[in-house]
Amino acid sequence: MTVFANVIEGRAEEAGDRQPDINPSNLADVVGEAIWAAPADVERAIAAARAAWPRWSATTPQQRFDILDRAGTEILARKEELGRLLSRENGKPLPDGIGEAARAGFVVKYFAGEAVRIGGEKFDSVRSGIEVDVTREPLGVVGIITPWNFPLAIPAWKIAPALAFGNTVVFKPSELTPASTWMLTDIFQRAGLPPGVLNLVNGDKEAVDTLLEDPRVQAISFVGSTPIAEYIYSRGCAKGKRIQALGGAK
Repeated sequence: MTVFANVIEGRAEEAGDRQPDINPSNLADVVGEAIWAAPADVERAIAAARAAWPRWSATTPQQRFDILDRAGTEILARKEELGRLLSRENGKPLPDGIGEAARAGFVVKYFAGEAVRIGGEKFDSVRSGIEVDVTREPLGVVGIITPWNFPLAIPAWKIAPALAFGNTVVFKPSELTPASTWMLTDIFQRAGLPPGVLNLVNGDKEAVDTLLEDPRVQAISFVGSTPIAEYIYSRGCAKGKRIQALGGAK
């Protein structure tokens, strides 16, 4: 049986409860088993991301470009394999699955380019002889929570820009599509990310709540249903986090 592990500090961890990943178009077809992360596992992932942040945020734009570009290249080279796996666990028609895999690769390569296009702004101050410089700096640890319907493209839209601009990530995908998201995480790791920069935790509301409550997580980016978006927005804002909550994919 294929196991889709959690990835914490660069290591695949298979300890924990297992949840079957079932093909929705053929309930007799079990794609594999996902390892469920307990709250303590999520906390370790957050600690790993926080520990990796000073070094990752200090890397050069070129270093971040190189890693993301390699990841995008591998996604595109394996788009048919990834698309078949996506369609098998998601129920999406095969051409759509392959197309989504290709889109994810293009998105990652686009944000690789953005890493070397980071700019700032300069303004005249209201005071004579003074200039105002606006620069962009990484926030820190970003929690990313994604849905089942686009299990490659939406994580790519979220993870790639977070990494490109020097943030570290704790990624909590939908519990319905652990295979696609494990493969995507593995490709990012293979591209050369240092341990702890991208951590994967499978889970449900407990994992989400841990990300929302932990003060080491500076921001949350979410796509999913409107009720959950409202929940994440209200809980996260109350904790002083920066929140991007896209309810109903809007």
